[in-house]
Amino acid sequence: MDDLRERVSRVVADQFHVEGNRITETARLDEDLGATSLDRVEVVMSLEDEFAIVISDDESARLETVGDVLDCVTAIVRRQTSPRAAAR
Repeated sequence: MDDLRERVSRVVADQFHVEGNRITETARLDEDLGATSLDRVEVVMSLEDEFAIVISDDESARLETVGDVLDCVTAIVRRQTSPRAAAR
């Protein structure tokens, strides 16, 4: 989980061009990190590339904080690596 958190934090910090210490789970993408709507789209694309996942439009619309991003990515990665998903 720590590796996942570090990777998400790195992607977010790189995308928004901010120092890593500003990436906290409570940091709001728009208010605290200065994300524009384009930045939000680009961070989703970067996360999809980093983790080889797909984040739906509905899921991406709910991403308000870095914690939301981490929870979303964690849930998708877990779904993809669950024994049920492998059996499909």
